[in-house]
Order: sequence, then C-alpha cells, then structure tokens
Amino acid sequence: MTTLTLLPDPGTPLARESAAQAFADILDARTSEEAIADFLIALAERGETSLEIAEAARALRARLIPITAPPGTIDVCGTGGDGHHTLNVSTAVSLVVAACGVPVAKHGNRAASSKAGAADTLEALGLDMERAGRLAQATLDDLGICFLFAANHHPAMKRITPIRRRIGRRTIFNLMGPLANPAHAPRQLIGIARPDYTALYAEALEQLGTEAAIVVSGEEGLDELSGAGPSIVVNVGSAALPTRIAPEDAGLPRHPIAAIHGGDPAFNAAALRRLLHGETGGYRDAVLLNAAAALIVAGHSAALPDAAAAAAETLDDGRANALLDAWIAYS
Repeated sequence: MTTLTLLPDPGTPLARESAAQAFADILDARTSEEAIADFLIALAERGETSLEIAEAARALRARLIPITAPPGTIDVCGTGGDGHHTLNVSTAVSLVVAACGVPVAKHGNRAASSKAGAADTLEALGLDMERAGRLAQATLDDLGICFLFAANHHPAMKRITPIRRRIGRRTIFNLMGPLANPAHAPRQLIGIARPDYTALYAEALEQLGTEAAIVVSGEEGLDELSGAGPSIVVNVGSAALPTRIAPEDAGLPRHPIAAIHGGDPAFNAAALRRLLHGETGGYRDAVLLNAAAALIVAGHSAALPDAAAAAAETLDDGRANALLDAWIAYS
C-alpha cells in the first residue's frame, strides 16, 4: 500500500523543492484526495507564483506520453475559461498556420467551460479522435499538423480530474494545458483569459526554458488576441512583438465579440468550414490576427500585416481547407 505524504502549507509561496515535491506527490497519488483539494483551493485563494506554475508544469511534463516534434514546431493554445463562448479560433489558426508550412502540434481537449472545445469541433468536422491521437506522430510528420488530445497523453491527470470537478472552481491545473504540450513544442502562442496573469505566466514559461512564445489576453478577458480591441502581449525568449496589439496593427478591422459567438460542436464546425471556404467577417479576421502573431513567433514572417496577408492567402487559395480534408482522410 502507498504511504500517504503530507502536502506543504500553501499559505505562503513555496520554495522550488517544496513545490516540485508537492506536485509529484499529487500526480503520483501519494496524498489523499481531501488534502489535494484543500491544497489547490488554498493555492488559488493565495494566488499562484510563477515558480509554482512552472513546477506544476514540470511535474506534468515528466509524466506525459510524448511525441517528437520537428524543429520550429508551434502550438496555438488558450487556457480557456474566458466565459465568452466563442467559435474555435485557435483550432482554425492551427490549420491556417500549418497550411503556411509551419508544423503545428495542437494540444487540446473537450469543452470544460465552453460549449465546444477543440476536440469536440474537430470531431464534428469528421476527425476521428481515437485515430487522430494514435496517428499524431504520423500526421505531424506527413501533413505538418496533429491534434494531441490531452486525455490520451496525460494519464497522471485521470485522478486529478474528478477532484477538480468536485472543487468546482479554478485551480492551478486550469493553467497547465499550454504548458504541458506532449510534443514539447518550442514555440507557442498562448492565450490566457486573465490579463493580470500574463506577466506571471510568461515568467513561468521563461523558467521552463521556452524558445519563443507570446502570452496574450484581450483586454476584455479573452483568451486570444481580440478582434474587438487591444490585447496585452508579453514576449518570452526570442519573441519580439509589440506589448499591445490591436486588429488595425495587422491591417484588419475591428468586430464586436458577438461576431465570434459560438454554439455547440455542430454549430462551430459549420462556421469553421464556412471560414475555410472563404466566408468573410469577424471570425475570419480574428483568425487572421492570431495566425499573424503565430507566424511571427514561428519565424515565418516579420511584420503583422505581411503575416496576416500570408494567412489570408491560405484561406483564399483553399490550402487550409485542403489540409483539413487530408487530415480527416488520413485519420
């Protein structure tokens, strides 16, 4: 029988060794579920430090099932939880960026706080989640894109998920998705729903040795670059974008957030297909803005207007749509 250990008091910031041991004990089932719940709640109420976020990510990374990413691979992922229930912007961005020739290891999951997560929408489009997960390495190598379904790659989270549901509030694990990509993508565009957490999150990425990333948050609390107004941007590693970006910086018009309100998986999947078939409007421009930033982080483009134009070309000439079709056929 496993001997249960005691978690440290999270009332004050934890030292690196204490944080590393605490998250190892949590993920390896060496402490009780009640103790885990109390620890996570207290940590959230006190406010997590960048060191604690980084150590939680390190513990999760050490226990994931990995795949190998080619050089220059990028992930485009948000933490979720912004409450705006938008269309799947980062999923569409992943297709556009991959269609530009940048390898994309898209890490994602089913909906938690929204109506349709990336996995739900891709499944509604016809992607077989089980096969897509099993063939992730092959599709990344052959097509330049894969979907890393979180449930397939993070067995250590199986015990934590029901505890999080019982707690019913945000914990440090809500921040883990973009920090625990199974391909260890060296470049990232990360959206976070809390503008006040962008700098803290960027510090955690720096501690994790990220090659290049930007952490972004729409000023209205959107977990992506906002098509409605300015967004906060924090650079990590070699990334060097402006610290405040608005749609017009990429030569794009503004649209109200209502223009990208989503629905269930079938609704979001239909909207994504229309986008890939050339539909214009708020969804397209939000995708172009975020794709432009991702292309700059990936080293594909140097300026936002040029990057947005490159992204638009993949929609207009059908490359992004053809990539989705090839992906579905492959899987």
